[in-house]
Amino acid sequence: MEDIEKVLEQIKEWVRKLIEGLLNPEAQPELEPIPIPINQPRRRR
Repeated sequence: MEDIEKVLEQIKEWVRKLIEGLLNPEAQPELEPIPIPINQPRRRR
């Protein structure tokens, strides 16, 4: 029975975090954009 209570408590915590994230998306800092490498044209010699 204790195991079931632990699982239920964990689920409650996940749901709480999910709801907080959906209702307040600005709480977490924005991720930095990933730089995309661009092929530069080769110089003709």
